[in-house]
Amino acid sequence: MLRVDALEAIYPELKDQIVVTIMGAVAVELFTLGHRHNFFYLEHAMGLASSMGLGIAVAMPRHKVIVIDGDGSLLMNLGTLSTMARYSPGNLVHIVFDNASLLSVGGFPTATATGTDLAGVARACAVPQVTEAHTPDQLKSAVAGALAGGKLTTIVAKVEAIGPKSFHMDLPLLENRFQFKRALEGLKALRQHE
Repeated sequence: MLRVDALEAIYPELKDQIVVTIMGAVAVELFTLGHRHNFFYLEHAMGLASSMGLGIAVAMPRHKVIVIDGDGSLLMNLGTLSTMARYSPGNLVHIVFDNASLLSVGGFPTATATGTDLAGVARACAVPQVTEAHTPDQLKSAVAGALAGGKLTTIVAKVEAIGPKSFHMDLPLLENRFQFKRALEGLKALRQHE
């Protein structure tokens, strides 16, 4: 499946959640679908989207947090799976788009191109719910189930190594940081008044 089709299929589930994503093709395609202040595009920190998402999920347990990762990014910080499993926040959904390529930085193959099984690694790390998706409908169903299920979930979605024609985003990344911070503060304030 194409990543942009997968993102389009799950966008309705994403738009009202806290979303942390890697930069590159994932961020550009999500931005193109419709930027929201609760979306954070993690710049210059390849491998750390899952760690940041985990921190937010632990700090804000009453809010759903979705991390949109890539295989290359996850492979740079593979220990995050065991750390996520250790704390096991039920409000965290970790989506990994696996295109077996470092598409956004030259297209070099990743270890998944030669057999590394990220879903298998997540299971071995004791992530409570691990699933795989090969179509947009499978991904949409898996995300909806994870958000409803209340268990830490990793979803590995196999996608083609095809990216956008341009990696330009009409959003200053410093402004994205301020927007995201204000969105999180607003969510905390809303919960305090309930």
